[in-house]
Amino acid sequence: MIAFVRGTVSDVSLTSAVVEVGGVGLELNCTPGTLASLRTGAPATLPTSMIVREDSMTLFGFLDEDEKGLFEMLLTASGVGPKLAQAMLAVLSPDDLRRAVTTEDVKALTRVPGIGQKGAQRIILELKDRIGAPTGTTPQRPAAAGAEPPAWRTQVHAGLVGLGWSAKEAEKALDVVAPQAEEPGEPDVAALLRAALRSLSRA
Repeated sequence: MIAFVRGTVSDVSLTSAVVEVGGVGLELNCTPGTLASLRTGAPATLPTSMIVREDSMTLFGFLDEDEKGLFEMLLTASGVGPKLAQAMLAVLSPDDLRRAVTTEDVKALTRVPGIGQKGAQRIILELKDRIGAPTGTTPQRPAAAGAEPPAWRTQVHAGLVGLGWSAKEAEKALDVVAPQAEEPGEPDVAALLRAALRSLSRA
C-alpha cells in the first residue's frame, strides 16, 4: 500500500499528474481541484490510494488526507467505484459532499455524472450514519449571483489553472465555450476543456 507520494511534479495533464520519486515517475489520477494545486517542476506531497484489480494497479492522488479518507469511504457504498468516487470529489468538496449526504440532498448528488436519483438515495442510506458532519476546513464552491456555478465550469476552470493559465484567462475561455456546454445532453467536460485550450492557444 502506497500511503503518499513525495517528489517533483514532472507532468500535469487533464486528468492526472506524474510525480518523480527516486528516478521513477508515478502517475496519479487526480481531480481537477488537486491538479490545479500542482506546478510542473515544483515539489509536491500527495496522499494516495492504490486500487488493485486483476489487470491493473491505479494510484489516485489527493489534495489532503481528508479528501483521501472520504474517497475511501465512498468506495464502501454499493455501486461506487474509484472513477465515480473521484467524480464526486471533483464536483463537490469534501464538506459539500458530507452536507449533501447528511441532509439527504439528492439533487446535489445527482449533479455528479453517473449518479441518478436511485443511486444518490442508496449512497445516502449507506453513508449517512458514517460520513460525519462538515468539518469546516474545506472551502465551499464559489457562488455567483447567489447560485453555485455549473459543475462543468468549476472542473474546466480548475483544469485550466492546473495547466498554468491564470484565473482571468480561464474565465475568458469559459465564456467562449459556454454556448457549447448549453447544448442538449450532459456537458462533456473533457471536450469543453479541449475547446477552452484551443481558444487560449489561438489568443
